[in-house]
Amino acid sequence: MIRCTDVIKTYPGGFEALRHINLHLDKGELAFLTGPSGAGKSTLLKLLAAMENATWGKVIIDGQDLSGIRTRHIPALRRKIGFVFQNPRLLNDRSVYENVALPLLIAGQRPQDIGSRVRAALDTVGLLSKEKALPQTLSSGEQQRVGIARAVVTRPPVLLADEPTGNLDPALSREIMNMFIQLIQMGTTALIASHDHDLVQDLKRRVITLRDGGIVEDRRA
Repeated sequence: MIRCTDVIKTYPGGFEALRHINLHLDKGELAFLTGPSGAGKSTLLKLLAAMENATWGKVIIDGQDLSGIRTRHIPALRRKIGFVFQNPRLLNDRSVYENVALPLLIAGQRPQDIGSRVRAALDTVGLLSKEKALPQTLSSGEQQRVGIARAVVTRPPVLLADEPTGNLDPALSREIMNMFIQLIQMGTTALIASHDHDLVQDLKRRVITLRDGGIVEDRRA
């Protein structure tokens, strides 16, 4: 489902952000991506989401090779990928429902299908009763859950998350991580970047550690 083969990412000036990344995640697998700041976690997620291109090597998502992918094909690819940011980037002038519905509208889903999909996603994250609320009336944990609902409402086969619990207290962090574990039980493949070493260890899942742009450990539970 996710495969990187000898992936290198070099930025102008010669800085090598990623070096010789070899990685494979099967369908329905969840793995955590750890490492110090600057290790390359966010860069790797951006390559997987086709936000940036690899300098060398192959990046394959759901059987599609991203090498040289044409711009016009990127929107279709991204419909296969849910992305959760540390800051959920919600639209504050739109309701919770409208925020979650946005990817479906962009994808051209039939209006009669959108309501049931949005409410199913909100029910998954425990926020069905908040569908009419504005984001600024929610707690930080609730806002992050709205971000997760928006990421999964299209039912993507791949879910990527970049420090999704970075702004949350330990209890909320564990709640969010457990939510990801529930989502993969429906067949989603997930790669989650996190600096919360203790929480990641407690969850007893595969842990991929980056340092200086390279994988230094790939430990399975």
